[in-house]
Parts: sequence; C-alpha cells; structure tokens
Amino acid sequence: MSGVAELSREIAALEAQAVAYGGRYEFLSDFALPDDCKIAVNFTCDFDAMLLRRVLNETPMQFARGEFGGRVGIWRLLELFDSHDIKATIFTPGRICELYPKAVRAAAEGGHEVADHMWEHRVPKEPGLERDHIAKSTAALTALTGKRPVGSRSRHNVTALTEAGYIYSSHGSAHHLPHYISDADGANALLNIPFHFAIDDAMFFSFAWQGSGNTAQRITEPGRIEEMWWAAFEQQYRQQYPGGGYLNICLHPFVSGRALRIDMLDRLITRMKSKPGVWFSTCEDVARHCLDAFPPTVDGEA
Repeated sequence: MSGVAELSREIAALEAQAVAYGGRYEFLSDFALPDDCKIAVNFTCDFDAMLLRRVLNETPMQFARGEFGGRVGIWRLLELFDSHDIKATIFTPGRICELYPKAVRAAAEGGHEVADHMWEHRVPKEPGLERDHIAKSTAALTALTGKRPVGSRSRHNVTALTEAGYIYSSHGSAHHLPHYISDADGANALLNIPFHFAIDDAMFFSFAWQGSGNTAQRITEPGRIEEMWWAAFEQQYRQQYPGGGYLNICLHPFVSGRALRIDMLDRLITRMKSKPGVWFSTCEDVARHCLDAFPPTVDGEA
C-alpha cells in the first residue's frame, strides 16, 4: 500500500471515529428556562475531603487540608448558602457518609441536594467493580439522607449510571448548556449538567498538586476570581442562548471553605442577586426541567 493510500485510510478511520463520537451527543437547540428566568446558576460542592488525597497516596499534611473541608469548610459553605436562601448541590462520595455524617445530614435537612461523587473518589476500570461502587455510594447516601441521589459527578459509565436509576451527570463541558450523552451504541441517553474548569475553585486556589513543579501550583487572590466569575455570569446572563443562560460554579469545601474565599463568594452572590430573573437552582431542578421540557430524541426523532 502506498504512503498516500495508507494516509487516506487513516484519515477515513479518524473521520469515522469522530462521527461516531459526535453522534453520542445531543445538544438542545431549543433550550429554554422556566418563564421569567434569564439564567440558571448552580452552586455545586465536591465534598471529597481527604479521599482524593488517599487515592493519590499523598502526605499527612495534604490529608489535613482535606480534613479541614469536612470539619470546617462544608459548614461555612452551608451557612453561606442558607444566608442567601440558595439551595446547592453537594456532590458527595459514599465514604464521606462514614467520615462526616453530621455534615451530609445537615446539608440534606437544609434542603440542599445531596448527589453522588463516586464511592471513594475513583472509578474502577473493572465494570463489575464499578457497578458495585455505584451501588455502595447510592445506598450510603440514601440511608443517611433519606433520599435517593439522582445525579452524579463522575466519569462513571453512562450505561452503569442509567441502569442504577440516575437521571443526570455533571461532568465535562462538551457544551455550555445542559445536553444529552449516550453510550457507545447510542442508547441510554443521560442528561449532562456541564461545568468548566474555569469556574472551578481548585484551579485557582489549590496549592496542592503533589509531584508537580512550581509553575503548576495555583494560588490566586480571591478578588481576581470574583471578577472572572462575575464576567462569566454576566456573559451568560446577556447571551441567553436563546432561552436563558447557564452557569455551574464548582466549589470544594477544603478550598473555598477558607474565610477569605467565603467572603468573596458572599460578595459574588450578592451581585448576582441584584439582577432580575436569576434562578438559583439545584442540579436536580435543572435536570428535571430539561427532562420534562426537552426529552432526548430516539433515532433523531422526538
């Protein structure tokens, strides 16, 4: 086979893969929020505390940073949300129910959504073990809060999540609005509530990346992030694509639970509340609205 023929074959294969991958996504061209809403804002917390530190086998000092999130940070964030009458989504690993049950229970009793964030902040490669982790996390969260979780922030397989009864995931940013993603054969469409790392506190405030050089370490003044996130909010508020904007703010209790960052978030929320038509919703609220108003299509037909 000539070099040109081989190259053409490789390009054709790549094009076929791209088409197949793109076919897994369904974007909502007619997306619209409920009446009088100009933007939906989800405040989400990844309440993993020290679990990721354990998975990465980090040092005791890093474990302590995670523990701060469970002992102090989560309580400060819940107090902040409650002071603004905002219901947040707390993405919680199942093992956190063993480590910080009072905090998880308090979040649920306060009307916040408690959703899945894996069993121990990792997704096993083995399909059977992955399903076991989903079942364990679901059971732990249900037993502690009295309500079965319906959403997950994870890389869990779409099929495994839908089979376990989940109605949405919140991971990845293939689009700036909620959208559907299916498994490899186009079945089991699952709504994805997107977030982006530009609106993730760990990208700016987490001086914690073990084994990385100084250039990879991140510590930023809160005022700079306040203005960045305010600009992101204003852009979505202004654009309204065409039936409303969307913003998912990803926080970590061990990161944003620090006092100076709580103050920054308080200022940011106050600014957002000054605008009419802001829907401070949980991810479940947004998911159920989309599923009711814009259900996924089958074979291209509604």
